[in-house]
Amino acid sequence: MTEPTEHSETGRNLRRSNTRVAVALGGLVAGMVGVSYAAVPLYEIFCAVTGFGGTTRQAEAAPEAPVDRQMTVRFDSNVAAGLGWNFEPAIRKTEVQVGVENLAFYRAINDGDEPIVGTASFNVTPHKAGPYFMKIECFCFTEQVLQPGQSIDMPVQFFLDPEMMKDPKMDGVTTVTLSYTFYPAEDQSKAQQLALAPSVQ
Repeated sequence: MTEPTEHSETGRNLRRSNTRVAVALGGLVAGMVGVSYAAVPLYEIFCAVTGFGGTTRQAEAAPEAPVDRQMTVRFDSNVAAGLGWNFEPAIRKTEVQVGVENLAFYRAINDGDEPIVGTASFNVTPHKAGPYFMKIECFCFTEQVLQPGQSIDMPVQFFLDPEMMKDPKMDGVTTVTLSYTFYPAEDQSKAQQLALAPSVQ
């Protein structure tokens, strides 16, 4: 008469074991989802601090002691699908002295027939030059709202960090390219408000 008891005990143990496995797997899935959401901002912070992947770095001002080295800085522009803008640098390239502050401009024009919000991302090539491309002022990641036919000139204030002279990986580098890509912003509410606002005659 002990056999049913043994079977029921075995069944309870099996159910407990299955419950533990299910809870563990559920926790693993939840953890993976949390890590995936945190990965993007953490990666952006890592890139901004280290210059990894051609990400430029932020500075308050250029150093007081420039160095005797000239480099070419090229300016590149791209527009993602879905954004009817014309986006170009004012100049395609310039010669700069390492450690000296420079100012460049990009111009965006809304060639579409309705207001739209755009935002730009950027990178530097070669990627190893990213940690030494220092931005003082930039329009990257700032939402730009343009009416149909409206244009805007956007400044980029920058310098090349003299610390690059100490990096043997930079010895053969003579040209650095700053590239921006404009995308339609995910939140288009500002454009919608602009479209609904009465025009001023």
